[in-house]
Amino acid sequence: MWGCVRGFRTIALALGLFAAPTLHAEPARVVSMNVCTDQLAMLIAAPGQLVSVSHLARDLGLSAMAEAAEGYPVNHGRAEEIYLLEPDLVLASTFSNRATVAMLRRVGIEVAEFPPATALADIPDRLRKMGEVLDRGGAATDRVSAFEAALDANRSAGRGRAALYGPGGYYRGGETLAGDIVAAAGFGTISDSVGRDYGGFLPLELLVMAEPDLIVTPGAPETPSRSHAVLDHPALAGRGTARALTNRDWVCGTPAVLDAIDRLAAAVE
Repeated sequence: MWGCVRGFRTIALALGLFAAPTLHAEPARVVSMNVCTDQLAMLIAAPGQLVSVSHLARDLGLSAMAEAAEGYPVNHGRAEEIYLLEPDLVLASTFSNRATVAMLRRVGIEVAEFPPATALADIPDRLRKMGEVLDRGGAATDRVSAFEAALDANRSAGRGRAALYGPGGYYRGGETLAGDIVAAAGFGTISDSVGRDYGGFLPLELLVMAEPDLIVTPGAPETPSRSHAVLDHPALAGRGTARALTNRDWVCGTPAVLDAIDRLAAAVE
């Protein structure tokens, strides 16, 4: 019996089950398990500091830094594989798998969680926080300064009202990051007219009745789908539809939103 207990303890110690959390002022091995923290970390981390990013970081449809992500090993957000990478810091979203985050913390690995950005003003905060947890404050400050200067230079006004309309009739309202991007490109939204300040399903009839000056939709999918069919409905014809919305530039609070602003402004010029 004693031999079995000693064997269990040996295995448990090897797995780090009894390890106490250790905080690192300057983490040397950082793993990111979220597509948004992937990109923030790639912008801020020192060479060699970031040792793995999520597999979504290489997805051209979701990541604005898919090409840069090719230079990093990927993970699939599973606690076991992340543990074996021997990180001293893991980067996650507040919406990352809670069981994975909890297990990593139980085995003594520090996890820094980042809430999704819901406005352009959140982006400098996310960059600064990444600089703080990576001990890269100077790099973060430089990124923030460059982003804020470019955002100020790109802001415009007086372009009318736009509606962000996606597959299945999903609408993004003015009180979202996407709505803030629309505002920076010079457009108001139809949120007041349709009663949708945030995201949610919007019937096609309400969209048409709101009479937006521009309807912003994603590009055509590689594989046709019923959810995308609504975007080709005849009721939208002649209403200034712009295929300017791409998830990779809109979904995360990173400096890539500047490309979304430029693309949206160019769609009406």
